[in-house]
Amino acid sequence: MKGWWRMADLSINFAGIRSPNPFWLASAPPSNSGMQVHRAFEAGWGGAVWKTIGAPVLNVSNRYGAWHYGGQKMLAINNVELISDRPLETNLREIAEVKRAWPDRAVVVSAMVESKPEIWHDIIRRIQDTGADGIELNYGCPHGMSERGMGSAVGQVPEYCEQITRWVMEVAKIPVIVKLTPNISDIVMPARAAVAAGANAVSLINTLNSIIGVDLDTLEITPNIGGKGGHGGYAGPAVKPIALNMLAALGRDSIVGGSKMPISGMGGISTWRDAAEFLLLGAGSLQLCTAVMHYGFRIVEDLCDGLSNWMDEKGFAKISHVVGGSLNRVSDFNNFDLSFRAVARIDQQKCIRCNLCYVACNDTAHQCIDLIAKDGSVVQPQSYDIQANGKDEAVNSRPSVHVREVDCVGCRLCFNVCPVEDCIRMIEEPSGRPPVTWGQLSLSQREVTEDWEKMKQYREKMGIEIH
Repeated sequence: MKGWWRMADLSINFAGIRSPNPFWLASAPPSNSGMQVHRAFEAGWGGAVWKTIGAPVLNVSNRYGAWHYGGQKMLAINNVELISDRPLETNLREIAEVKRAWPDRAVVVSAMVESKPEIWHDIIRRIQDTGADGIELNYGCPHGMSERGMGSAVGQVPEYCEQITRWVMEVAKIPVIVKLTPNISDIVMPARAAVAAGANAVSLINTLNSIIGVDLDTLEITPNIGGKGGHGGYAGPAVKPIALNMLAALGRDSIVGGSKMPISGMGGISTWRDAAEFLLLGAGSLQLCTAVMHYGFRIVEDLCDGLSNWMDEKGFAKISHVVGGSLNRVSDFNNFDLSFRAVARIDQQKCIRCNLCYVACNDTAHQCIDLIAKDGSVVQPQSYDIQANGKDEAVNSRPSVHVREVDCVGCRLCFNVCPVEDCIRMIEEPSGRPPVTWGQLSLSQREVTEDWEKMKQYREKMGIEIH
């Protein structure tokens, strides 16, 4: 069996919910039925959050739009699908059947109903009767249900979030997870509301409000529902940076963060590397949807093997040893050392003379990369045809690219546009200035004077360039 040498323990205990690994199906189409969840567990998934159940709905066709870019399919997906359109009794029966068949897997049920205490009490009791391990309260859906006063309409108002969660906790006997919406100015506030209401955990992020695009031939919105379209939920690899930022915000919060409130992370997780990043920023369990919709249940094998191998390499014996490991490195701008200096260096042996770094630096950054001809002279931009380069010339006859390190500000744009791995590296160089943060600088400026001339003298004394 692949991975038989695995040493790291991938099992988790998330807010009292146990599973053999941290990878759960998110509440979405992949967890829509007992048959699907059963197949996912056969493939090796540690848990599943059942597609949201509640009052009956009618879904539409078409439901999904996707953003493709640079030849890569589904960098993001957009959906206008609502909660489960299957009969409530059918869902409840299948939840019970799956849990009986898979006692070692996490079966969590997502729920969303009308904002009345008696209706929430009823659905929570019925879910508990199935033997499910936990409940996830869907306060995140940004379309369809939100227009009916549910989903993100709740998650965007901390008072509603707290009120409904309190109703749930009045009857809940199994762990309750509050799923947060990213469509809000400060994700911390509804999370604090969940804490105040007594929830056992939170999960984030749900999908972002979006319109995926317009068909330039028909002028219709994508996806097209009978000639009309609108906003839907945006998910997939493209939302990962947003998810990581919000995850870190909760992890660092004095009320939600640390060990105070377990956090289930989701939003663009596609590989074991993504998973490790979410764990390091505070997630205790991991939920996936878009990657599963793209590649199927089979990806869990690579997720488990990759994460386990990385943990072995780094010396992490348990998932809990990884969780939050990078949170202490997240800081505010005021605490950054303004004296830190890095410069770009180009490995001429790896450089393919594509000149993307040159164009990016000279057109849009700080003009510190030169084209050097074979005779050592600097090629003037106006005399060098970037578009023609490479069409008729051999690679070794093209001008080479060199960084003027004295002028390099370390913006890292060249590093980011370079298509060759490790061709450009960012190297730390002594700045010759004492460490100073913006917070310290601002304080010193106030202590000196608000007069511009004296402030200028102070900055010159500190060796800080004035623009």
